[in-house]
Amino acid sequence: MSDTNMTRMTTRVNTTEISPPGVGGDGALGTASAFARQVMAIVAKDLRSELRTKQTWSAMALFALLVLVVFNFAFDLRVENTAAVAPGVLWVAFVFASILGLGRTVAAEHDQGPLDRLLLCPVNRTVVYFAKLIGNVLFIGVVEVVAVPIFAIIYNVPVALGGLVPVVVLGTIGVAAVGTLFAAMAANTRARELLLPVLIFPLLVPVVIAAVRATSALIVPVARDAPWVGLLAAFDVIFLSISAVAFEYVVED
Repeated sequence: MSDTNMTRMTTRVNTTEISPPGVGGDGALGTASAFARQVMAIVAKDLRSELRTKQTWSAMALFALLVLVVFNFAFDLRVENTAAVAPGVLWVAFVFASILGLGRTVAAEHDQGPLDRLLLCPVNRTVVYFAKLIGNVLFIGVVEVVAVPIFAIIYNVPVALGGLVPVVVLGTIGVAAVGTLFAAMAANTRARELLLPVLIFPLLVPVVIAAVRATSALIVPVARDAPWVGLLAAFDVIFLSISAVAFEYVVED
């Protein structure tokens, strides 16, 4: 990103600095409104940067599609075992593509300097975290929109969008919540491409298990199955709460 664009974004964030109660808003409502404006200013900056290059989206989408195709030929898929294998393949593609995108976005900002200048803005570090989180969710979401129809065609499985959308959204938030925190942590190291997967994969195990089981239940309903969607939502709340608090200490180190 050029210095001119970064300066423009910094000015926009500065003009939306959170005001004290009673100034520029009705107490908590005004603070929440300023918080949202700051978050959206940073998200808009990230989206403009990605739309100019399209490097992250294209790499993530290509990688996800490649995983789907390779696994289709790697397994001896038949009618009786497709429903058991396909959900795992779908989420492996999502997670691997997400790791690729998370590492590229944060590393690029860290190396080129925009992240350092962004941290100099007089905004709460939680604003930066949620802005990066929303941006990562959008990046991953674009890949999922492309990958899900191709997955349904290649693996010949019925996809009920009404049930799949909540599962995909909750699973994506869980992956992005943890990934945003650890991508910022790994960006400060030399071996970040190796360190990020090592840090993030163990924490993503419960999210991936719940997402795979919830997706499988949509293809082949199971009587009296565990509430996997509820578990996904619980994991998201836990990961978001911890990551939002820890992000400030990660970026300051």
